[in-house]
Amino acid sequence: MTTDLAIAAGVKVPTTTLAREATELIRDTTSELIYHHSRRVYFFGSLQGLGRDLSFDPELLYLGAMFHDVGLNEAFHTSGRRFEVDSANEARRFLRSHGVPEDSVRRVWTAIALHTTPGIPEFMEPEVALVTAGVEYDVLGIGYADLPAEDREAVVALHPRPDFKNRILRAFTDGIRSKPETTFGNVKADVLEHFVPGFERGDFVQTILDSPWTE
Repeated sequence: MTTDLAIAAGVKVPTTTLAREATELIRDTTSELIYHHSRRVYFFGSLQGLGRDLSFDPELLYLGAMFHDVGLNEAFHTSGRRFEVDSANEARRFLRSHGVPEDSVRRVWTAIALHTTPGIPEFMEPEVALVTAGVEYDVLGIGYADLPAEDREAVVALHPRPDFKNRILRAFTDGIRSKPETTFGNVKADVLEHFVPGFERGDFVQTILDSPWTE
């Protein structure tokens, strides 16, 4: 089992009490799949931040990475909210309970809430940008060649990803199939269209045309 002293490709997991307790919480409340994915997001986001010469707070990046998929848990399947928002809200609750300053809470909340909204996070604070960058690297392979192969292999050796593509798609599907309306206008509509029979994605143009306005 990994520990809070884990190091891969020269990147170290923060060893603060806050980071340690977050690690324990995520390990205890999410699947092995989500736990390892979340840790990889931290490592890959950190490596990209270092490669871009960005000044970021490792602890805040770690917290954003660790909480970013908590909203896929069964407890949130009927929340009626986007899973990203449920994840962000859980992170905010955890951080506030530990007396974290509100600006830091806001950064983590925003990093998580926007991690599936491409084209925006990259222009925000480094912690926000790098949570998304880590997610996109691990899930979509965006920027795959930007990191040396030995760094990538070191991270995966520490946090393996067996059959990850299929397993993460199942996790996405299970996490949002009960609230399909929350996928309107975001990438998770693609997941339900592929894996949930009868799902019909919302249409932005048709929504405008069908609105109660007469013209």
